[in-house]
Amino acid sequence: MDLDSKKLLDELNINHSLSVEEYEYLLKNADGELMELAAEYARAYQKQYYGNKVFTRGLVEFTNFCRNNCYYCGIRRDNNQCERYRLSKSDIMECADTGYKLGYRTVVLQGGEDFAFSDQDVCDIVRSIKKAHPDVAVTLSIGERSRESYQAYFDAGADRYLLRHETANPLLYAKLHPENLSWENRMTCLKTLKEIGYQVGAGFMVESPGQTPYDLAMDLKFVEEFKPDMCGIGPFISHKDTPFSKEKSGTLETTLLCLSLIRIIYPQVLLPATTALGTIHPQGREKGILAGANVVMPNLSPVNVRKKYTLYDNKICTGEEAAECVNCLKNRISSIGYEIVEDVGNRAGF
Repeated sequence: MDLDSKKLLDELNINHSLSVEEYEYLLKNADGELMELAAEYARAYQKQYYGNKVFTRGLVEFTNFCRNNCYYCGIRRDNNQCERYRLSKSDIMECADTGYKLGYRTVVLQGGEDFAFSDQDVCDIVRSIKKAHPDVAVTLSIGERSRESYQAYFDAGADRYLLRHETANPLLYAKLHPENLSWENRMTCLKTLKEIGYQVGAGFMVESPGQTPYDLAMDLKFVEEFKPDMCGIGPFISHKDTPFSKEKSGTLETTLLCLSLIRIIYPQVLLPATTALGTIHPQGREKGILAGANVVMPNLSPVNVRKKYTLYDNKICTGEEAAECVNCLKNRISSIGYEIVEDVGNRAGF
């Protein structure tokens, strides 16, 4: 183990803060031994704040229409190979009801930036879920909107909002997105969501095209300073119908190290072991939890649309019924000494 890396990791474990350059050094010089030590520190915080609990978020991918053309995304506007769909309100309610019966106490409504769903439509769906299940948290993940829209959703009862920042480096952001999308606006949206009172989720891709260890270090510093309530990270995985189809996917090792470092940086954070992790490795989600994650997001979407919501290639669990998904996950999680709980799963201290 590189002694300077060990010293930096120990310092991070005490102060929960390093400079960007120090984060970069850790990322560049981590070996297997250092990664295991980082995971050990991360699990200690995981146990301190959450015990062996793993929270579920029932994911409803309700539309794959999107007005944006992000270069990495399989549901980008110009992908003519994508078979588009929108779920009706009754479809969405049925998914939420199924999730409730399976013990999920958070519903995540995720979709492309699809303005066929008006603010009034979104508010109506949120109110209906909250009325049917008052003890459920509703999370929205529908992209960049105005302050007025965010406020309206919050007033209707939305509790959380997921908006991955993708990268903390504006220059890399410009390489991953068309010029009509700006890093500055993404940051403004995240700050606005926090000001309104949402539990806010940010997050980034690991080893996206053109990303350097310094860029990743900037992401870790962003997490340290912004302190999102939830931080969703996963390896970049290419999609065959995008400009990045030939780019190399991110690695399990770097993603796991980043998970451990984020848990050490902000011990109370909610940290998902993502589907993308499970896609690049058969035990990816279990490894994610052992690296410090404490959230899984099983799919509640109707089976007939799951294959159509492919942000990247080879996504797992596209053919399973919701009940199959949760039973599979429960067994996987219990096999490593953790337990999926029936809990709304707020961030510790929120």
